[in-house]
Amino acid sequence: MVSKMKCRWQQRVLLLTCLAFVVLSKQADADAEYARYKDPSQPIVARVEDLLQRMTLEEKIGQMTQIEREVASADVMKQYYIGSVLSGGGSVPAPKATPAMWVNMVNELQKGAMSTRLQIPMIYGIDAVHGHNNVYGATIFPHNVGLGATRDPDLIRRIGAATALEIRATGIPYTFAPCLAVCRDPRWGRCYESYSEDPVIVKAMTEIIFGLQGQPPANTTKGTPYVAGQENVLACAKHFVGDGGTIQGIDENNTVSDYKELVKIHMTPYFDAIVKGVSTVMVSYSSWNGQKMHANRFLVSNILKKQLRFKGFVISDWQGIDRITSPPSANYSLSVLEGVGAGIDMVMVPYIFKDFINDLTYQVKGGFISMDRINDAVRRILRVKFTMGLFEHPMADTSLANQLGSKEHRDLAKEAVRKSLVLLKNGKPGNQHLLPLDKNASKILVAGTHADNLGYQCGGWTIEWQGASGNITIGTTILTAIKSAVGPSTEVVFEQSPDANYVKGKEFSYAIVVVGEPPYAEMFGDNLNLTIPLNGGDTIDNVCSSLKCLVILISGRPLVIEPYLPVMDAFVAAWLPGTEGQGVTDVIFGDYTFQGKLSRTWFKSADQLPMNVGDKHYDPSFSFGFGLTTTVAGNIR
Repeated sequence: MVSKMKCRWQQRVLLLTCLAFVVLSKQADADAEYARYKDPSQPIVARVEDLLQRMTLEEKIGQMTQIEREVASADVMKQYYIGSVLSGGGSVPAPKATPAMWVNMVNELQKGAMSTRLQIPMIYGIDAVHGHNNVYGATIFPHNVGLGATRDPDLIRRIGAATALEIRATGIPYTFAPCLAVCRDPRWGRCYESYSEDPVIVKAMTEIIFGLQGQPPANTTKGTPYVAGQENVLACAKHFVGDGGTIQGIDENNTVSDYKELVKIHMTPYFDAIVKGVSTVMVSYSSWNGQKMHANRFLVSNILKKQLRFKGFVISDWQGIDRITSPPSANYSLSVLEGVGAGIDMVMVPYIFKDFINDLTYQVKGGFISMDRINDAVRRILRVKFTMGLFEHPMADTSLANQLGSKEHRDLAKEAVRKSLVLLKNGKPGNQHLLPLDKNASKILVAGTHADNLGYQCGGWTIEWQGASGNITIGTTILTAIKSAVGPSTEVVFEQSPDANYVKGKEFSYAIVVVGEPPYAEMFGDNLNLTIPLNGGDTIDNVCSSLKCLVILISGRPLVIEPYLPVMDAFVAAWLPGTEGQGVTDVIFGDYTFQGKLSRTWFKSADQLPMNVGDKHYDPSFSFGFGLTTTVAGNIR
């Protein structure tokens, strides 16, 4: 009897033990399935730390790696744990690619990222610097040099919001904009990417960050990255710092100044950008007092991250660490060591990512770069990914496809063009004002290389990195807009390069001459003389010597205009207006008044440069802030 009872008791104990084991096993499985970083109800800090402690060194270094779409694939994303992909200038899935084609490409790469052990989504980035300019059919807004002339931060915010929608229409959540360079020398080939020579204006234009990312709630901690939702994108303040102050305006050259001047002129806009919650900051190719910014630990780590309390991630420029050495890539391992050691969190490799990963892995394992530095980089990258909702919404869709090049956005671009035009002359001494032009004149001559060339009108960073000539995207040239604006009985004659005899005896009422610079970007735009190219000066002389004429200059900066001013009746700086040429004709024909004011000093000759407002020796053709206006009736103000 006793043995039977003992046997039953043992059976019960065994049964209870088995049940307990099953319960504990199920709980363990449940615990294993629950990952705090995947729980959107958890604080972002907790999610970041939970994910960070789960990651291997290989996974962390993968997050720090950004590669070009040309070398990216789902397999590459999975094998190397790649954290980000980009399109360089002109890098597209196909010529004239539709939003659906862009979305499919982004999603295919994202599937590779999401098939990794920890399922960390990648960020896709692109240079959308004046609209979604890589994409065929997108609205192309005026370049920053024109927007600075508007003095209208709210307009710039609305442009940012429209651009964000068009970027999201193609499935992309990240733009390398805005450029906060303070261009102090227009010989620089990137001067059109700068809003002004005055840091106060550039600072005001950081309002675009609210348009791109959305406006953070009032209680948001200053310096914390913020993205409002799926209709907004990450912004990138660039290029930190001093890119607009290089000697002779030579791209990627040396900015010579003391620290006080660097802060006062070039760093000021970044203060506001960080307070507004900009998510990323891109480092400049240039040097400060001889030290490459990509290797400048003092400015990147001590000032930007610690003193300014920037909490987003710092990204290199395209092959930026390669250029730490001279010549570039002379010692790639040293470049990796100095770039990452300086505080760069994500490296825009963009092609030789295996070399980057191998070198960085070796340097961490060898103790040359600390795990603290790696963890700081990855923590910042993950913080931004969680903040933007990428873990909850990793896949793109085509729900915003109708936003690309929408009428509402093109109307906004026309408004921007109208407000950016600067009227510099209106009538010769003793004569009546020429503007606004008579829509019902009997016969109008339109001349110049830029009158009927959409690519020239848009400038660099449009469809291609360097821009291009011709009808490169959807838009309205100035000539087409003129033909639409004039009365039904007005004859419009276009002659691109008329000689002096052509204009005589043809009874033209007046002429509109549209000349300027061909497209360029970065170092290809560096120019030490800044004369009007493409025989534009000859066209002005040939036409304006015989006819009343309006000259419209399409350029990314002031050019030498003094020799031609006497023969002009009217002169308008139109900068690089983008796809909406009707914005020009709206103003020259008097439907709207001129409002733009120079955000740059208009020098007399390149020998005066650099020359900026406030300089002791200041003798320009047109001063900073100058700009005439008209009423609809043409009365000067």
